[in-house]
Amino acid sequence: MSRNAKINTLLLLLVAALAVIPLALGLGDGKEEPFTGADAQAEAAITELKPDYEPWFAPLYEPPSGEVESALFALQAALGAGVLAYYFGVRKGRRQGAAQALAEAAEAGRTSPAPES
Repeated sequence: MSRNAKINTLLLLLVAALAVIPLALGLGDGKEEPFTGADAQAEAAITELKPDYEPWFAPLYEPPSGEVESALFALQAALGAGVLAYYFGVRKGRRQGAAQALAEAAEAGRTSPAPES
């Protein structure tokens, strides 16, 4: 197994462990919503500290349910990942094209006859 394959396998195992360990240890047990986001936790903390707090502005769009909100968040994440993958793909393609052009130029330089004086 190559060094890169070992590193990729190790990283994959680490990501899987980060997803499974909180569930296996029961870190969310006893809570109404065990794994809420930071926004919900901040809202709960603010409401607890200052119950009469009024937000400065309201959201432009309020999804009808939590499922729709999750779906929109997943769509946003997928679009962002697609844009990043496209950028890195184009960048790698340009780099490979430049390397190939240099190799072809070097090959053409070696096989061409020497200039006569």
